[in-house]
Amino acid sequence: MARDPDDIRNWQRRPDGITTSGKLEAHDPPRLAAIGVRHVGNLALDSHPEALAQEAALLAAEGIAYTHIPVPFDAPTPAHVAALAEALAAHPSPHHVHCIMNWRVTAFLYLLDRAGGVPEPEARARMAKVWNPLEDETAPAVWRALLT
Repeated sequence: MARDPDDIRNWQRRPDGITTSGKLEAHDPPRLAAIGVRHVGNLALDSHPEALAQEAALLAAEGIAYTHIPVPFDAPTPAHVAALAEALAAHPSPHHVHCIMNWRVTAFLYLLDRAGGVPEPEARARMAKVWNPLEDETAPAVWRALLT
């Protein structure tokens, strides 16, 4: 198998095998396929200037299923987190989940880790590898509220 494309913005491989990152580029879908990714979840808005145009088609060309859950950065909700959980359950793994900076993703996976029984310090450490809105005073309050 190919090595992880860890040059993708904020690339992470979690202990559960899910990979996460910030924005994808047009050359990334073949690299995800090469490491065995079978499903990609995207939490970014299509309207973001760094969003990958035609992402679904680029992934489909590599045989990768795609779920888009657009999460406004200033308005994440528990329903968005539930939609991610449903998408992960509905598609075969390995999964890759991304947004623009990997901030939405790591925060949502913190919540899914906690719901799955991961101890809080371990879940927080996983999230903090990329972003920790529970301790980052510049993080929008809506994120701290969602995570507490």
